[in-house]
Amino acid sequence: MAYLRIKSKPLNGTIMAQPSKSIAHRAIICASLATGTTRIDNVVLSDDISATIGAVSQLGAEVKIEDSLKYSGRKLVTVNSNGRISSEEKVIDCKESGSTARFMMPITRLDNSSSTFIGCGRLVERPFDIYKNLFAEKGITYKDNEGKMPIFLSGKITPGTYNLSGDVSSQFISGLLFVLPLLEDDSEINITGDLQSLPYIQMTMEVLREFGITIKHEAGYRKITIPGNQKYKALSLYVVEGDWSQAAFFCVMGAISGNITLSGLNLDSCQGDKVIVDILREMGALPEISEEGIKFSRTKLSGITVDVSQCPDLVPAVSVAASVAEGTSSIVNGARLRIKESDRLMTTCRELNNLGADIIEKADGLIIKGKPRLTGGKAFGSGDHRIVMAVAAASVICSEDVEIEGYDAVKKSYPEFWEDFVLLGGEVEFYG
Repeated sequence: MAYLRIKSKPLNGTIMAQPSKSIAHRAIICASLATGTTRIDNVVLSDDISATIGAVSQLGAEVKIEDSLKYSGRKLVTVNSNGRISSEEKVIDCKESGSTARFMMPITRLDNSSSTFIGCGRLVERPFDIYKNLFAEKGITYKDNEGKMPIFLSGKITPGTYNLSGDVSSQFISGLLFVLPLLEDDSEINITGDLQSLPYIQMTMEVLREFGITIKHEAGYRKITIPGNQKYKALSLYVVEGDWSQAAFFCVMGAISGNITLSGLNLDSCQGDKVIVDILREMGALPEISEEGIKFSRTKLSGITVDVSQCPDLVPAVSVAASVAEGTSSIVNGARLRIKESDRLMTTCRELNNLGADIIEKADGLIIKGKPRLTGGKAFGSGDHRIVMAVAAASVICSEDVEIEGYDAVKKSYPEFWEDFVLLGGEVEFYG
């Protein structure tokens, strides 16, 4: 397997944040459901975004990809659609993108034609029983391979009441939010129990609003009302904002090792992972905000307790900061991390411990005892983009070089990661 070696050293400089993968998914899907042409600028063609582009193309949208004239190294994605999905039988390859699968499954049920969803990696085994049960209640046929992909769907979705537990992935709720406004009557989503990953639901609603869709909510988003007979509107230009989930790794690198400034981030963003600023500030970091962007410089950090129920994707990055913070940190309410691209509680613990960290894995979190420095050594990407980026972030505070096997997993969400790492002064040698 391909691997790389990083010379452990502090990083310094300025980079432009990657565009938000989560928002790009949503904008491309909304554009495919509108009548007319929408231009979406500042897009990076990660594996996940490519999967969503392929999915909307299967449903009948015409997608054109060009170099962005305004954002260097980024793409301008033009989506032309007649506002209806193709009535032909479809095979949708989601690659390893859970967002693509969970967003698109309900959308394919806008007509009676059959659809088959396939994927690769951990996605094949990730759970979709929420749809299996919901669809059964609505008369939609759902067949899988002993709980795994491929998943076969047929039958048309109908308006009505949908009841979900709040501790399931927000992607299931977002999937329904895309399709229910297009149905002939009003619908309602009722959410019970602890509502996790609420910022992602809010993000979906915000993008839907931009594309002309009205959704009402009350009782802390536990009751969501979706008026029917709505239409998506095409937008002349939609610009994707910077991605806080990806930026978090560089925020941590700055806070533990050097001086790193990130431009292109929206401090008023609806992205839940912007809470990385508050988490690092609580640990003792002193972020500086200016016209250039947000800057993190090396600061003495202290351990804290972090509830990650609303920001699970931050766990690998926060764990790196906690590994070199004074005292003990606790990460709690992270059980859902076990069904990501890897079992992220296990792999975060294992790979950072491989570099000399002191982390204990709990059923729903991590206990991290901070050290002045980590040692370095060999770690494995575990087929997980965020684990690879966490190991890279940890390398800046190691006393020895770091070797990562499977470094190319970053292509899933951040194909330019290593370019940005080098731009900040990182020294990397690639093998295989």
